[in-house]
Amino acid sequence: MSEEANLREQICMMAKSLYDRGLTAGSSGNISARLSDGRLLVTPTGSSFGRLDPARLSLFDDKERLIGGDKPTKEMPLHAAFYETRPKKTGAVVHLHSSHSVALSILPGVDVDNMLPPLTAYSIMKLGKVKLLPYFMPGDPAMGDAIRGLAGKRSAVMLAAHGPVVSAKDLEAAVYAIEELEETAKLAILTRGANPSLLTEAQIADLIRTYDVEWD
Repeated sequence: MSEEANLREQICMMAKSLYDRGLTAGSSGNISARLSDGRLLVTPTGSSFGRLDPARLSLFDDKERLIGGDKPTKEMPLHAAFYETRPKKTGAVVHLHSSHSVALSILPGVDVDNMLPPLTAYSIMKLGKVKLLPYFMPGDPAMGDAIRGLAGKRSAVMLAAHGPVVSAKDLEAAVYAIEELEETAKLAILTRGANPSLLTEAQIADLIRTYDVEWD
């Protein structure tokens, strides 16, 4: 199987897994992944993660021009911004409308610079700091501008009242990271107001040093 055919199958398999576990619903969410020659495969607009057709994924050339497949997701500005600002670290981008992440984004008292409290080691290891961005209308190119404004310093952001966006070196890593984001958001809501024991600054520093975590 060619690299392109394999990646098409992988995108559809990963997307269905996310859909089947309730991490996205209806036609929400989108995924992109880069081939070794710089081309991008992207989930089409209006498509359900539970019923993607590998042959109909949108295909972009290395200049971000659509060259095949169905019309792409309207959230392409989100994806393009990560590939442009983190070119050596981004091989895939995943965007979901997962419930707990969205719920946390609209609650009062959330730290916009680092929206996830340090409840577990894995959220720090896989995500670093997650920036909470303001609300944008779906498809608004300003979302991409907001990510570009971070100058490549964050691998994950949360769009208020919309959903998380995570970039990583490859598709599997991006999916694992966004799953960790959703699980940590769930823990944050479950423990909200209960004065949970958070990781200490020393413990966080040890994780950052040991696992080479981006932490600005």
